[in-house]
Amino acid sequence: MNPAGLRRFTRPATTVAAEPSADTGPALRAGEERCELCGTTLSHHHGHVVDSDKRSIVCACRPCYLLFTAPGAAGGRYRAVPERVHHDPAHPLSTVDWESLQVPVGIAFFFRNSALDCVVASYPSPGGATECELDLTEWARLADTYPLLRMPVDDLEGILVNRTAEGIETFLIPIDLCYALVGEVRLRWRGLDGGDEVRQSVAAFLADLRHRSSPLPRPPTEA
Repeated sequence: MNPAGLRRFTRPATTVAAEPSADTGPALRAGEERCELCGTTLSHHHGHVVDSDKRSIVCACRPCYLLFTAPGAAGGRYRAVPERVHHDPAHPLSTVDWESLQVPVGIAFFFRNSALDCVVASYPSPGGATECELDLTEWARLADTYPLLRMPVDDLEGILVNRTAEGIETFLIPIDLCYALVGEVRLRWRGLDGGDEVRQSVAAFLADLRHRSSPLPRPPTEA
């Protein structure tokens, strides 16, 4: 499995422009961002679009984001990252099944990379997104058991698993949130164990996920 196939999904957002121009308008203030599709100044909370040709995620204003929510828009090159966040209280991932994947960390995310035609497992680290080997046969077995694991849209969504002293938390989240967590860990890591700042940042990230997450809709046959 080629780890570069995963890392190409991220790149820095377009930020400060030194001079105004006819194409991009007035120069930005420090810390501001532009839509990477039309050049419009972005708000802090904005959407993201996957560029399938470049295997990257780009920042998008709301009109551009909505333009690419339609299947097949722009010939399928640009695809809006969904905004849904779900958990599945009816089918919680068991500790035994989590351990069967032999992931060497307590928090990791999984998504299907269409270019590699397989599910990729990674975890946040001080060096960025670190790929770990995944037993694809075992993952397929778990996907047959847990409906949430079958839900992510290829390249656009992932499964985030967090192991705590109380048990296993499992979320379906947008792929940009996976990499937002990676960025937080890389930015705030200090020393050998990460330090208090990174632990507080991860805790805040998870608390926000719990707040935003809604139960996975149950099919009529289960309801």
